[in-house]
Amino acid sequence: MTPRSRPFRQVDVFTDQAYYGNPLAVVLDATGLTDAQMQRFAQWTNLSETTFVLPPTEAGADYRLRIFTPGGELPFAGHPTLGSCHAWLASGGQPRGGEAIVQQCGAGLVRIRREGDRLAFAAPALKRSAPRPTELAQVASALGLKPAQIVSSQVLDNGPVWFSLLLDEPATVLRLQPDHMLLKALGHTVGVAALDGAAATPLIARGNREARAFGASTPAAAPAPSLVVRAFAAADGIPEDPVTGSLNASLAQWLIADGHIAAPYVATQGACLGRDGTVYIARDDAGQVWVGGHSTVCIEGTVLL
Repeated sequence: MTPRSRPFRQVDVFTDQAYYGNPLAVVLDATGLTDAQMQRFAQWTNLSETTFVLPPTEAGADYRLRIFTPGGELPFAGHPTLGSCHAWLASGGQPRGGEAIVQQCGAGLVRIRREGDRLAFAAPALKRSAPRPTELAQVASALGLKPAQIVSSQVLDNGPVWFSLLLDEPATVLRLQPDHMLLKALGHTVGVAALDGAAATPLIARGNREARAFGASTPAAAPAPSLVVRAFAAADGIPEDPVTGSLNASLAQWLIADGHIAAPYVATQGACLGRDGTVYIARDDAGQVWVGGHSTVCIEGTVLL
């Protein structure tokens, strides 16, 4: 097929200050592209994700999105969802249902809502399970963690699968220097998180000495509880992801359900990469978790594909 000019945006997601979030490449008209062409372009951009916007094929959807990492296609991902929706709206997209936007992707239909100058997506249904002890020991070793530093662990699946660890304190998260080659060999994408002192709940406070030192303040007493997050995805060709929507979505569903933290709260991610990503977590009266953030267009033009 002869390449043709297609509208293109490069968007910085989970930040209101350009070049401090997680970049995303968005091809706004991918009609006629093959899977191989999409994958080749995603490898060439060398970003954690590249997305391709297509006409919807399911009733109720405003557009269809295909999401590629350098190593393959994902059924769902968070920062591509917010960044692609921002680019689609900025290029003149009009949701059929008024304010709400509905994205079709490999994981099904994803609702997106406006929150002032931010967008937020409804976290997809989560499947979770306890990791096998041998796998937990292997991942802990690859991260350089001692058992006492791990408060809790779960394998979280909302499309992407994250081997997730809740650690004792933010300093432990920020000091990690993983063996990325070993993580790649293990085949796990790994998310790690820790509550700051104000966010520690009585459940965590009973569980480790570090939390007891925080004074065991409750979520209700902490007006802005926060979570420090890092994501390691060498198995997908990305040693560390700057800011990760799918991981933050599944972490929120797990940690809220198990009483570790209460919504609303703010998660931060990217400090170890020189970024300043901010993720806003909310939970509505129906129990739906919403994951929000700002997006900023950094590059606007066309691409030959």
